[in-house]
Amino acid sequence: MENDSSGGLIRALGRWTLTALIINSTIGSGIFGLPSVVAGYVGGQSPLAYLIAAAGIGIIVACFAEVASQYGSAGGPYLYAREAFGRFVGVEAAWLLWLLWLVRLTGAAAAANLFTNYLADFWPNAQQSLPRLGVLAILIGFLAAVNYRGVKSGAAVSNAFAAAKLAPLVAFAIGGGIFLLRGHASIPEAASGGAGFPVRNWLEAVLVLLFAYGGFEGAVIPMSEAADARRDIPVALFVGLATTALLYCTIQLVVVSALPNAAATDRPLALVAGRLWGPAGSILISAGALISVYGFLSAQMLLTPRLTFALGERGDFPAMFARIHPRFRTPHVSILFFAGIVWTLAAAGNFKWNVILSSVGRLFIYGSTCAALPVLRRKHPDARAFRLPAGNLFAILGVVIAVVLLSRIGRDEGIVILATAIIAFGNWLWARSRREG
Repeated sequence: MENDSSGGLIRALGRWTLTALIINSTIGSGIFGLPSVVAGYVGGQSPLAYLIAAAGIGIIVACFAEVASQYGSAGGPYLYAREAFGRFVGVEAAWLLWLLWLVRLTGAAAAANLFTNYLADFWPNAQQSLPRLGVLAILIGFLAAVNYRGVKSGAAVSNAFAAAKLAPLVAFAIGGGIFLLRGHASIPEAASGGAGFPVRNWLEAVLVLLFAYGGFEGAVIPMSEAADARRDIPVALFVGLATTALLYCTIQLVVVSALPNAAATDRPLALVAGRLWGPAGSILISAGALISVYGFLSAQMLLTPRLTFALGERGDFPAMFARIHPRFRTPHVSILFFAGIVWTLAAAGNFKWNVILSSVGRLFIYGSTCAALPVLRRKHPDARAFRLPAGNLFAILGVVIAVVLLSRIGRDEGIVILATAIIAFGNWLWARSRREG
């Protein structure tokens, strides 16, 4: 079956490596600044906002679990849209949604930019033009070389960074919990059911947090290299979400309890860590931010080239993107292409610009995959896959969530989407003409 083909790649990604990839792709830079933003919206009730957002994204994750479990080939949401709605929608999805291509490119470029921002705390020259370009080249070049040489080495690096980024955050959560239990801080009145906040504030908080939970969708791209996608990806998705939600909620509770006015700072974790452990605590959090951002970038270097590989494999991109290195068995052309584009975007853009593009594209990914669920059920009723109870209802709710979020995009983002759709249409015409020829 075509959708179970490895395409000549090596199946080396097991259940816990996929789980680490999900965590590594989800927990990036946001956790180090978001607690202040969310506290500004709903104050001490902000831990509840994290739980509400986790429930919302959980609906979408559940849809991904069923759809992704049906495929053992690379492509992720591009493949699902193509199989459910046809080649035109698949190609449009891969471009218009930045279906984990531009999303992952801009997200990775944003991470590279943010790394140099954090690095400036230790080396001020990192923000100067030439040193910054050199740092970006080293960052991206190292990860490209590791992944070029094999999926096992790329996965090992991603796993290492996932563990390294969790260590300071878990230490912060545990240390903060002990801090609270000893009575050095208390849960604010608002968190215990005090004065409420307008519905608009809650909506804004949840919208911000839905983006913070994003990134899991990247782990479903390299299924050509998954040992057993049908068995492992549902478990990896649910465990990854549960781990992230628990960590996010605990950290938020610590922040709003330890800082009387958490919304007044853009470095909440560093301030709390300073109270817990002194200057060493602040250094720990700054180092943790560097590790977290680079870990996110390492995950993107492993995941995203498999999307252009899948496009090339199915004739929707030039065939060179589907080339496999004869020795390392990796999609080496796609890896080098991705690394080059990430460096260019990181060098030319800025963190905010890249994040805006990434967040808008992700919404299309969620909507298209949820919409694909009932269609694929009808097309493949006997598929050997995980079946989500009340799956059609989950699909409807997932599409509604994506549409609500998309309703809040601005004119500039809309123009970029339209331009991308036009490019995608040209890509589809090219692919169709090659097939007919």
